[in-house]
Amino acid sequence: MSYNPDKHHRRSIRLSGYDYSQAGYYFVTICCYQRQCFFGEIIDGAMQLNQYGEIVAETYQWLAQRYPYLILDEWVIMPNHFHGIMVLTNKPSG
Repeated sequence: MSYNPDKHHRRSIRLSGYDYSQAGYYFVTICCYQRQCFFGEIIDGAMQLNQYGEIVAETYQWLAQRYPYLILDEWVIMPNHFHGIMVLTNKPSG
């Protein structure tokens, strides 16, 4: 489905004029297509990742190896979405 401004009235929560490439803490949420549970399931109150959830975890952790100016803070994978706090620094974190 393509974006139609007459039907889709999403308001951006981005700060107007803010440079999101500058150093700081960024809260990121990524949702699965149509909120389908692709990453695993909750069993006895604990998240059990499936193979796709494991790929998300490995890829997220890889980001800090690939980008030396990135520090990964707290993060969680849920059945149909991911939350993470990324810290962009001005210099490599190594």
